[in-house]
Amino acid sequence: MFMVEPDAYKGRRGKFVSAVFIHLSDIHFGQEKDGGLVTINDDAKERLLDDACAEIANLGVTASGIIVTGDIAYAAKREEYAKAGEWLDRLAARIGCDRLDIQLVPGNHDIDRDAITKVAKFHLEAVRDKGDAMLDMLLDDETQREALYGRFAAYRDFSGGYGCDLDVGGVYSADGAVVIAPGRTLRFVRLNSALICSRKDDEGKLILGARQRVFEAINGEEMVVLVHHPLNWLQDSKEAARYFGARARVIISGHEHFPSLEIKPIEHGCDLMMLAAGATAPDDVDEKYTYKYNILTFDWDEATDGLAVTVNPRTWNFEMKRFEKDLPFLDGKQERNVLGSPYFRSGVPPSKPEVAGGVVEARPQVQPVANPITGSKEVDLSMPDDVRLVRLRFFRDLPEDRRRKILIDMGAIPEDLTDRLDHTIEQRFFAKLVAQGRVGDLSAAIDVAVEEQKRGDAA
Repeated sequence: MFMVEPDAYKGRRGKFVSAVFIHLSDIHFGQEKDGGLVTINDDAKERLLDDACAEIANLGVTASGIIVTGDIAYAAKREEYAKAGEWLDRLAARIGCDRLDIQLVPGNHDIDRDAITKVAKFHLEAVRDKGDAMLDMLLDDETQREALYGRFAAYRDFSGGYGCDLDVGGVYSADGAVVIAPGRTLRFVRLNSALICSRKDDEGKLILGARQRVFEAINGEEMVVLVHHPLNWLQDSKEAARYFGARARVIISGHEHFPSLEIKPIEHGCDLMMLAAGATAPDDVDEKYTYKYNILTFDWDEATDGLAVTVNPRTWNFEMKRFEKDLPFLDGKQERNVLGSPYFRSGVPPSKPEVAGGVVEARPQVQPVANPITGSKEVDLSMPDDVRLVRLRFFRDLPEDRRRKILIDMGAIPEDLTDRLDHTIEQRFFAKLVAQGRVGDLSAAIDVAVEEQKRGDAA
């Protein structure tokens, strides 16, 4: 059974520094249809930056990163992701994390509905009707598979820049891990619940698929699942719930624009926290739906050898036009919850840190790790930060035609190549240039392309 503590966690607990994340969902860049709403929503986003900065400062730490559980954009257009990237860069700077330290999963608004062809629509309906068997058949066929993933083109460029690539084999994305105590690791598993989303989706009709439902338990690691849709939106929700309950400790979702928190005892010494986020920028702002985000703190509870999760829910104060703690949401709930964590207990007992004062000062950082099911990884685990930053700028900040020009100018592809380069192939050419030691040339070419783009946008 989980344990609760009445006081919010402040900064450090015991001998170890906690991992603190800003959690956003349903930001919907590009949803505004008139200038007045743009101004109002932009103001709320500015106040979110102020609030997050102040709350992180109150904790006495710098943040480990940012989590976004889908619907970054509204219509999945490149210009919407460009605005999102600029704003996320500013948020990262205000809370003290690197702008690379962002984890993303797609939502239904991260699909370009204009790219849903008649063939894609036929495939999506077939998967809904026939389930896993049809989904697996499409995923195993390279041509048919692109009919599913082609709808994510702008999202894939944006998320790929951060190393949060979609696994086009239908398996969950290469994930990230953060050490919160010696021998105690938190693993983030990123799922794509929008894989068969169409123009309009009914509750209970979506499918994760077996390849995403199954993830391997590892001794000493507890898993946090990041997914856009809550389980009730899935056809395979019962089977997904069984795997999640047995293998994961926390599920963080979005989509419904209204927050909820439930802790389910799975068995003795094993709990599952299900946290649904409110929308950072809902479609309509009223008494029920308003601007919301969370500050999440993960730390190791030494007394129980458990994962402790502190939720600081932030909501918009209509009268004062600022964010504050969401006290109605917390009514009857505790901020800090210690979860029964069987995979922590099955690991080697943590050793005490041998540092001055017994306190680990370094900020816990999320590191990319290979998918333990397939052993594959879209992200080069040895990629240094300077290369990661060049990758971010190349895929996130440049449109496809400018990336192609750079690859041609640097001799990675022939000028007379007429075939369209999909995201996976572009990544391979990018990695080839990196392997050739041409990171500096890539960075300089990106600088030129960005300036040319600015001049073109201003013309």
